Amino acid sequence: MKTWIKRLLKFAVLLVLAAAGGLAWYGNRPLQIEPLPKAFNVAPGMNLRSLSTMLEREGVVGNAQVFWLLGRVLNKGGVLKVGVYTLDRSLTPLELYAKIQRGEVSQAMVQFIEGWNWRDVSAALAVQPLLKNESADMSEAAILQAIGAKENHIEGLLFPDTYFYAPHSSDLGVLRRAYQRQQDKLMAAWDARAPGLPYRTPYEALIMASIVEKETGVAFERARIAGVFLNRLRLGMRLQTDPTVIYGLGERFDGNLRKIDLQRDTPYNTYTRAGLPPTPIAMPSEAALLAALNPAKTEELYFVARGDGTHVFSRTLEAHNRAVNRYQRYPR
Repeated sequence: MKTWIKRLLKFAVLLVLAAAGGLAWYGNRPLQIEPLPKAFNVAPGMNLRSLSTMLEREGVVGNAQVFWLLGRVLNKGGVLKVGVYTLDRSLTPLELYAKIQRGEVSQAMVQFIEGWNWRDVSAALAVQPLLKNESADMSEAAILQAIGAKENHIEGLLFPDTYFYAPHSSDLGVLRRAYQRQQDKLMAAWDARAPGLPYRTPYEALIMASIVEKETGVAFERARIAGVFLNRLRLGMRLQTDPTVIYGLGERFDGNLRKIDLQRDTPYNTYTRAGLPPTPIAMPSEAALLAALNPAKTEELYFVARGDGTHVFSRTLEAHNRAVNRYQRYPR
């Protein structure tokens, strides 16, 4: 029995050594990359598995499984620098991993997420190692002037998207493109707007779109929620939407919205003030812009969250109170 175990262990050791030798040979053998130059994009959130799959799909590596195994053995998955990489010569797998870990990008990227506010954008810009964060030392008025904005507040003026930039360029260039992209999206939606809307300017539609964006992440509800808010505006009712109150609280908001918060008056408290708040409260997506400018035709005036991301809509206060009791006060 002991002799059999020793032979088995020796065989296992030989297998491990053979595998290690094979990986070492693979790691130092130039990849067959055609045609050159070759560009590929390491996107935010990629892990070692998705990176390997993408590189095989793009014709950079021949076998995603072997490339992944090499990276797993060498613990290469923890540091994947996002950006666009350009290869002008064939590299070995080890050289390719080193290039990605060093972040030798031809273009880097920053992502603005729909529903983010300006504080979120500033934080994202501040942690970009290859981007000059010039906006950090500028006043809001100076930033607006630098990006060519005529508005008085930057909130909501940027379009949520992924923006590529050359390494060591200024973040003002990114902000300028994000501003112009939002303007283009807003004006296209404004030109295709439904008739009879109560907005006086495209900026008011942008404000409404930001509220719609924060009220729901469910695509099919956006136009319906916009319809409810517009019905309230037409009737002179207060919007009474929690996201505007939270925005008005700013850094004082600790994640728990209390009754006293709803009673504390700020320019953004739509429980204490009628009409739209003075500015957007977040970056609205294109879908939210389209919903605000092409709302659903409905007679509903109320909605309450079910707890699963969707809402119950009601035409009367009585029906709304029943829904509140069922889904908020006494949920089943």
